[in-house]
Amino acid sequence: IFDINEGILEKGKKAQPRNSIIGEEHRWPKTIPYYMEDDLEINAKGVILKAFEQYRLKTCIDFKPWSGEANYISVFKGDGCFSSVGNRHVGKQRLSIGTNCDRIATIEHEFLHALGFWHEQSRADRDDYVEIMWDRITEGKGHNFNTYDDTTSSSLGVPYDYSSMMHYSKTAFRNGTEPTIVTKIPAFSDIIGQRMEFSDSDLLKLNRLYNCSSTFLDSCDFERENICGMIQGQGDQADWDRVTTATGGPDTDYSHMGKCNGSGYFMHFSTSRANTGDKALLESRLLYPKRGYQCLQFFYYNSAGSSDTLKVYVREYDKANPNGSLRLIKTIEGFPQELWQLHHVSLDAKMKFRVVFEGTKVEAGPPSGGLSLDDINVSETACPEFIWRVKNFSHVMENTPISTPIFSPLFTSKEGYTFQMKLYPSGEEGYQGQLSAYAHLVAREGDTGQIWPCPWKQITMMLMDQHPHIQKRMSNQRSITTDPNMKAAGSDEFFWDDPRKVGDEVTDTDGSKYFRGPGSGTAAYLTHLRAKSRDFIKGGDAIFLLTMEDVSHLTVSQPLPSTTSQPISTTPSEVCYNVQCQNGGVCVVDEGKPACRCDVGDDWWYYGDRCQHRGSNSDKTTLALASSLSVLGVMLVVTVVSVICVKKKYKKRMNNNNNVVILNSHAS
Repeated sequence: IFDINEGILEKGKKAQPRNSIIGEEHRWPKTIPYYMEDDLEINAKGVILKAFEQYRLKTCIDFKPWSGEANYISVFKGDGCFSSVGNRHVGKQRLSIGTNCDRIATIEHEFLHALGFWHEQSRADRDDYVEIMWDRITEGKGHNFNTYDDTTSSSLGVPYDYSSMMHYSKTAFRNGTEPTIVTKIPAFSDIIGQRMEFSDSDLLKLNRLYNCSSTFLDSCDFERENICGMIQGQGDQADWDRVTTATGGPDTDYSHMGKCNGSGYFMHFSTSRANTGDKALLESRLLYPKRGYQCLQFFYYNSAGSSDTLKVYVREYDKANPNGSLRLIKTIEGFPQELWQLHHVSLDAKMKFRVVFEGTKVEAGPPSGGLSLDDINVSETACPEFIWRVKNFSHVMENTPISTPIFSPLFTSKEGYTFQMKLYPSGEEGYQGQLSAYAHLVAREGDTGQIWPCPWKQITMMLMDQHPHIQKRMSNQRSITTDPNMKAAGSDEFFWDDPRKVGDEVTDTDGSKYFRGPGSGTAAYLTHLRAKSRDFIKGGDAIFLLTMEDVSHLTVSQPLPSTTSQPISTTPSEVCYNVQCQNGGVCVVDEGKPACRCDVGDDWWYYGDRCQHRGSNSDKTTLALASSLSVLGVMLVVTVVSVICVKKKYKKRMNNNNNVVILNSHAS
């Protein structure tokens, strides 16, 4: 974020102020009104909505289109990425998502400011955990490293968090090549500054600040004996067992992949012990939906017979069906594999319900094996559309030459557009040690029904953090949007036109041919260091989740409400809202009027009504010398003038005396 904002400052733009406001009166309601202004890029609008989904998934904070509330957040395309801190009670409170700010973590970061959070390295106890190298900071940027005492800012009882998305990186505002922030525990040097997702502590602080209670539906890794309140279904002939290993596979659970002794459980239906026709039902605890749609995500290991089945139902409860009514959602297809496979199932429950897994032994099969489940999550989000699993990803990263891409399979959206992800496992030239990621449109001969150039489709490429609990994941994602008006660089052709017109013919691994259009994405998708952290790679494999969504509705202006309430100012500091104190100055209220209090150092200071001027001891010495010379000059002038005046006065007196003598002479 500061890199983006620094680039703007280098072009001569003024830095936007970031004001600190704390206190209960500066909390927003848990459902925050927002307005997206027309100048926002369409891709940014789509990513903002994705950021809202993460807030809904992981906190009690929700967002709604502005409908006339007195105070709301207006998101616009300003010069960089910035926000005020807390609810300012000024009516329209602006938050900027400028050029290159359209990354989900950047947007989440700015909304955390709006919700009332400072940067992590601004904490009062900062110096216990990091050292600020002041001599390495670009001149005039030292105020970015200010701390705020515990009468101004609260850490909410949460320990210092090196992995916070609110922490600067070690290179922030540096004037050379050396770090400006040195962590006192060296292992965290490359951890600070992450812009992937909320850390656990970010969420803990936010949930404490807003007194959140959990509204999440369900997550279970089966580590506890109560199996998360799940139950064996009534009327079945067999059970699901909680085990650490199963004869015929799997040998380990998915949560831990055998990393921890004495843990690592999953649920297993042994079809080898069951009779033909036997069913085993595993049902979730009662769930209470709020949004009318849900995503069921789970890992599934099939070591049963090829005809044995796993079906997903919902059991829904209402007055007519107090004991619940089963409704089939999906039959999980696929032959047995020696692999934990990720599955997503879209649900549409609108009343109290349970998720039901039904395993069935259809016919005689192998003497061992069965159906296994692990890491189940039910969230009120939309399911991703496509999964690309890259096996032995650690090996691929370490052994793929720089600037050598690999490609995902082809994926076709609901609207008939086909696309493909291109990944540089070792980065592009100049980006060694990075993953580089791009999205390409694809077409085959004979494809029909698409509109070209492709209008307003947002493609999202997410590297999944495979943590068992979806709320604790810090997945990394980037989105691009097909702008039908965008021209290819140095060409009159449209960038997102039909790949058969603007792309190259490609031969697939099976010998078939298709056309691949130009790609859009980023050379700096994720560093290798971060890719090897957390659970991005599990069992050696990486999982990319991909979607293509229509965002054409975002090209239309957000409707304005017919009536609005007047904002209520709750603090005198609102007088400072439109006052921009420069160079780290702080606006205060002095006798009801705004006044800037300027930053002061050991041998320098800022002054002026907006702290726009800089002074120093060297300037003071020069000024003192100049003042002394000026005084000496004035004294010299005064002396000369005085001498001249006395001389003239004496001469005049002598002339008068001479006249008197002459007159007397004539009279006699």
